This record gives sequence, structure tokens and C-alpha cells, in this order.
Amino acid sequence: MIHVENLTKHYGSFRALDSVHFHMDRGEVVGFLGPNGAGKTTTIKILTCNLFPESGTVKVAGFDVATDEIEIQRRIGYLAESAPLYRDMRVREYLKFMGEVRGLSGARLSEAIDRVARQCGIVKYLPRSIGHLSKGYRQRVGLAQALIHEPEVLILDEPYTGLDPLQIIEIRNLIKDYGREHTVLLSSHILSEVEATCNRVLIIHEGRIVTDESAALLLHQDSVFARVIGPDPEILAHFEHFDKAKLIGSHRLGTSDGVEVHLKPEGCTLDELAMAVSAACKARDWSLLYLGPGTVTFEDLFLQFTRKSGTGA
Repeated sequence: MIHVENLTKHYGSFRALDSVHFHMDRGEVVGFLGPNGAGKTTTIKILTCNLFPESGTVKVAGFDVATDEIEIQRRIGYLAESAPLYRDMRVREYLKFMGEVRGLSGARLSEAIDRVARQCGIVKYLPRSIGHLSKGYRQRVGLAQALIHEPEVLILDEPYTGLDPLQIIEIRNLIKDYGREHTVLLSSHILSEVEATCNRVLIIHEGRIVTDESAALLLHQDSVFARVIGPDPEILAHFEHFDKAKLIGSHRLGTSDGVEVHLKPEGCTLDELAMAVSAACKARDWSLLYLGPGTVTFEDLFLQFTRKSGTGA
């Protein structure tokens, strides 16, 4: 449903996207992650025909963004990070307007409004002015307009903004259900929600896709976790350049000198890595409080794939 090949985009001399390549199919909910300035927003703007690519090929639902903007707009639903709602309109009035823009009318439009109101939990808010709603319910209205025409492709930029924990669970379930029969691209800084919602993850860094993998495979990487007491800078410097592993996460201990490190083996087994960590600590007279299998989180993965070479950032 989404095919991106060698997508490149510059803003002046700044290269925002550098030969970006990925595909998405029906039945996928794909998390789109990256630090600020990595290229997420530029990619989404191009997918939604709000920005033209400089070079490369981008097709959505079989249509090219360079030549088939109208056809693509008919087939996508888009919730921007700051949903452009008309606050002086009532919710039903706004959804009616957005449905008409998407080609709905008559009984089909009325049924669509009722459907998305139920899906997004805003039935009792239909008569209310959008400007009088809380931020969380305005976000629900934004999602409702994106769903009203049952788009083949749903693109969501920070859909959980302003939602309370219960609302997050409800919207998460809605997105997962919709993704079973459609294609969903979800960009969010709430990594735990990406983990709970998505079955595949794209991470973009400095304009390049640095990983494109099944969420399950990413989270089941073998790793070692160690809690080491000693001089923080020395411990971090040592494990950042450890010859048997890649540092995929670190955390300074708040109560004493020391660091928790999370390491992924490179060219060795988990047991060999654990022995190497133990030997390194013993040789430097660092206290090893804990050493065992690690649990990879999306936060670890995010740091692993966006860590700049040589900076540890």
C-alpha cells in the first residue's frame, strides 16, 4: 500500500531525507520512530501530498504522489500532530464537512458520522463546539475525521497527544483493530505505545532508515545487563568501545557512583560476553553488583539505532 524508493529531499543545503526506502502492506501497523529532525515529518508530508519529493519514487495505494495527488487524498486518512480543527464548529458539523470533502453524502455520510463517533468515543460530544472540548477529546475528533471515509491507508502523527491513560488504551485498540484490514503508519514519541500497538518498526536517523524490522524480532535480541559500581565516565567509556559488544543502553545510578549497562553481543555468545564483562570489572577493580540476561525495550532500541558514531549521544 505504501512503496518508497530512493526518496531524497533537501532544504537548501540540508539533506532531510537521504535515499529513504521502505514498503508497507495491508494488515500492517508500522511504528515510525526517530529523534527530532530525523526526517519523520518530511516523510509524512510527502506521503500525504503536502510536500513534493525531490527525487525517488513514492506510491500510496498504487498512486504516485508526484502525479496522482487527488487519488491518494481519497484513499488516505491523516491525523496531523496538531489536528487542524475548526474550533467554532460543532463536532457533528465538522465531521459532516470533512465527510463531504471526502465524497460522502446522504445516508452514507450519516452512517459514517455515527460509526466514527462510536469508534472514537465521542457520541455524546457530537452537539458540542470543538473549542469547548478538552485536548484529549479534540484529538479524538481529529482521529474521527481521519477515519470517516474508511481509508485504505491511515497515517497518524502523535495520535496519543493529550490523551489520559484510559483514552490511550481505547485509541490503541482502535488502531490495532483498524490495522488488521488496512495499512497504518504511526509516528509517536511514546515508545511504550509503539511497542504495544505496532507489529513492525521503522527507525529513521539523520534522514536515513536505520532499521526496518518486525517488532517481535527486535525485542527478542540476546543481550546482557550489568550493574557496575565505579567511576561513571570510565565505565561508560570502556563499554562504549567494548570489543565484544555494542552498548544499546546505559543509565547512571542515582544513589552512588556506578552505571547500569545493556550490551548486545557482537561476534561472541551471551556466556562469552558475560565472562568478558566480569573480567573487565575485575581487572579495573569495579564492583559488579548484577550480571545477567537483559530485556530489550523500545527505548533501548531507539538509543541503539540513533546513537551517533563517536559521541555516545
